[in-house]
Amino acid sequence: MRIGILGTADIAFRRFLPALQKCSDITYAGIASRTPEKTVSFTQVYGGKAYSSYETLLADESIDAVYVPLPPALHYEWGEKALKSGKHLLMEKPFTTSLAETKKLLSLAKKKKLTVHENYMFLYHNQLEKIKELVANGTLGELRLIRAAFGFPKRSEDDFRYKKALGGGALLDCGGYPVRLALELLGETTKVIQAKLQQPEGYEVDLFGSAVLENEKGLCAQISFGMDNVYKCELEIWGNKSCIFTDRIFTAPPDFYPSIIFHTKDTVHNERQNLDDAFANSICNFIKRSLLSNGQGRNVQIEKQAELIEELKEISR
Repeated sequence: MRIGILGTADIAFRRFLPALQKCSDITYAGIASRTPEKTVSFTQVYGGKAYSSYETLLADESIDAVYVPLPPALHYEWGEKALKSGKHLLMEKPFTTSLAETKKLLSLAKKKKLTVHENYMFLYHNQLEKIKELVANGTLGELRLIRAAFGFPKRSEDDFRYKKALGGGALLDCGGYPVRLALELLGETTKVIQAKLQQPEGYEVDLFGSAVLENEKGLCAQISFGMDNVYKCELEIWGNKSCIFTDRIFTAPPDFYPSIIFHTKDTVHNERQNLDDAFANSICNFIKRSLLSNGQGRNVQIEKQAELIEELKEISR
């Protein structure tokens, strides 16, 4: 299987290609950019072919799949073109900027029998697997509340995250992470019951926000997010037997040992988790599903995620 990249985003150079090298059954074919000089560092470090345009890469019949790390507003356009050209699609999050666009791409992928993948890589880290195991085996007892937060300090003014035309905004960027985590822990009946997005004067997009999500059992997840905040990347789950807390739930790098802190009635202890490469695991999952022609496996969650984002927007208005 051969994969190409549309665009020279930093995440493609710094995270995607190093992670790709850990996966089997796949070869890096090359990268496309409308500014040829931007591909130089990629070809020097990782090899591959430099394509002069996105269209040229998509027209290459030797390429089986594409990775799209473009700004969110371009995801639908180039996702559609990739699928129409017969390529499996590994889309950086968010999948698109609207529920309607997401449904269209999922429908097209199903029609073309192609795999699509939304790259919320934290879903594939053993830290989350351990947490789900603790929930399932009753270690925490009956769950009372889930809290998750992801935010970071303000970046450069010219960053796409602060531009409406490029699909910016805290909800679509960092907010999608705790929403997706809430969906993973609460299940398919998850709905948004309260939400607030904050757009300070002088900005085109929301800079921070919060929401409450709930499942059919009445279990709630309180989430918060922002891109003009002190850094926070954490999860807390409160049960009637134990409470757990973990840091770097969304962004643990391959050389980071996550810790789960357990609080019970009488004790507090810290359990260090193993190293893991969530980005590589996410890519490998995409490859496996593509090769097995089992591409629809995660599509229900992709659509549900888009529904929750849409609900959050509507309730916040």
